[in-house]
Amino acid sequence: MRIDLLQIGTDPALPLRERVETVCEQIAACRGADLVVLPELWPTGYFHFDDYPGTAEPLDGRLRGALAEAARSAGAHLHAGSFVERDGSGRLYNTSLLFTPDGELASSYRKMHLFGHDSRESALLTAGEAVVVSPAPFGAVGLATCYDLRFPELFRSMVEQGAELIVLTAAWPLARIDHWRLLVRARAVENQALVVAANAAGVQAGVAVGGHSMVVDPRGQVLAAAGSVPQTLSVDFDPAETAAARKAFPVLSDRRLAAVTAVSAVTTHGTEGA
Repeated sequence: MRIDLLQIGTDPALPLRERVETVCEQIAACRGADLVVLPELWPTGYFHFDDYPGTAEPLDGRLRGALAEAARSAGAHLHAGSFVERDGSGRLYNTSLLFTPDGELASSYRKMHLFGHDSRESALLTAGEAVVVSPAPFGAVGLATCYDLRFPELFRSMVEQGAELIVLTAAWPLARIDHWRLLVRARAVENQALVVAANAAGVQAGVAVGGHSMVVDPRGQVLAAAGSVPQTLSVDFDPAETAAARKAFPVLSDRRLAAVTAVSAVTTHGTEGA
């Protein structure tokens, strides 16, 4: 399978519609990829907190329609990063969408761990509650977002629900990029899973975002890594390698403690928890 990661920035000077059109063109240009992945909150910019309410959309809004069409144009599964979702009660979520190559919504994930240190994310948004694993032709896909990376129990819960590949969308700051590189590899090694980690690039509201998107195989080898500037990162991977790695060194079968999750669900279609 071929995986394309779009390490993009957010230009607040551009109207939101133009930002979306530009990114959808980039997605469509990934024709031939099996999976395309975008960064966290790219339509708004993670650090542009004041813009969250004004850019929020319902799950079935115009953004979803544009991204579904982009997935069809690329003929690829599309992990569309995340956007600010507004539900029927007015609550806001940091929500990821996974589309099939026909543009159907395969699953959605609301970010579970909201950042609170020097960030307004946890004050503005509501935390998700469900662990999401979605079937795909190249293996079961677990979904995670940025700060989730620091909570290994979430990743182990995904693996216990069958995840073979984990997609992580992020807007990880440059100031802590060493933690990013360390933790992405750690999550791959300890779960013997392919980890596809797409980070944003550029500067958002005066904060330098780190880039360095990565694809790490189930043995912890970095298959591809980006630099700090916007770029497209492409990598080829044989999905059979995940089962081979787990068979060759079956560490997961020696677990003595099962992951404990307050609320979990395997989601294949529609919204989280539906």
